[in-house]
Amino acid sequence: MQTLSVTELAALCADPQARPLLLDVREPWETARACIDPGHGDAVFVPMWQIPLRLADVDRSRPVVCICHHGARSAQVVAFLQQQGYPAVYNLTGGIDAWSREVDPAVPRY
Repeated sequence: MQTLSVTELAALCADPQARPLLLDVREPWETARACIDPGHGDAVFVPMWQIPLRLADVDRSRPVVCICHHGARSAQVVAFLQQQGYPAVYNLTGGIDAWSREVDPAVPRY
């Protein structure tokens, strides 16, 4: 499974031509509480349980970075998307919690 650290994601998002699709697979109450600034890329919010129903919302022509709270749910989604033939899918190591600690302390931790 391919992974990205939060610092690698921040560097990738700094390049407007390399920005990945951010696939946040947390529940709506979680994304309402804390999320990565939309300026870091296009974001799609699809709870993990809805992924099989909403594959059309996930652009397979772009790199996709899956995000959850700590990285466990997003790892499962990465594995599923790879089985569906998505060529460039990454798990964000440490999830939104690591983003809050290492990249953007303005993002609330929960």
